[in-house]
Amino acid sequence: MDRTLESLQHIISQVLPHRDPALAFKDLNVVAMLQEFWESKQKQKGVFSSEGTVVYESLNSPGPPFVSYVTLPGGSCFGNFQYCLSRAEARRDAAKVALINSLFNELPCRRITKEFIMESVQEAVSSTSGSLHDADDPSTSIGAYHYMLESNMGKTMLEFQELMIVFQLLHWNGSLKALRETKCSRQEVISYYSQYSLDERMRSHMALDWLMKEQETPGVISQELQVALRELEEARKAGQELRFYKEKKEILGLALSQLYSDHAVTSSNDDHMSLALSGFR
Repeated sequence: MDRTLESLQHIISQVLPHRDPALAFKDLNVVAMLQEFWESKQKQKGVFSSEGTVVYESLNSPGPPFVSYVTLPGGSCFGNFQYCLSRAEARRDAAKVALINSLFNELPCRRITKEFIMESVQEAVSSTSGSLHDADDPSTSIGAYHYMLESNMGKTMLEFQELMIVFQLLHWNGSLKALRETKCSRQEVISYYSQYSLDERMRSHMALDWLMKEQETPGVISQELQVALRELEEARKAGQELRFYKEKKEILGLALSQLYSDHAVTSSNDDHMSLALSGFR
């Protein structure tokens, strides 16, 4: 733990040389520190647009506990895990969680290397019914995972997670299964979706998929939303990266609002039809 802290403080001294590394996690202005850290990172990459902006979101609440989320450039999301008595405290706590994860992500052990890939594949094999031979076959789940890791050699784990979020959501949404039924290989699917980032268009398509599921199984959107909210709450309190759970909530919320909107329009049309029929009589 001491070595990890020393490594994190070393990263702070490199990226934020004007800051005292020893006071980094005690600084009440951790919100500014997080912003400075990512602005510095983006400048190193030659990015000077709004992509370097750290975005905060506070949930509406009449009183404590208050909840705040922070989304980093690239899409990774974190939240406060402590019981916070004010919005400002929740924001600072979320920023502290995000800063620690941002710094930890800079450690050499968080980069995808050949050794990391070998260990990750072995862990995946031990947790499934697959074998190491599957790693060389992209048509298997182990092989697809191996292919994705190798395609992202040198990237950090946060960068890899930002790519994986699309595939996690496609799997959750049932789209990957549908694509396999069309005889698309896993490698083809990976190559295709690796070109796309998660945006409003993709979220809208996924929301439409859930509206179709709702027609087949009424109430499934509300049930799935309750699960997503519970998962998001548990992950936030555990200090985990939250984007997958938060995106599920956003997609299901979008589908639910569309569902209610359609019902409202249908009800309004029915009312107009009734009035018209009454007048005709």
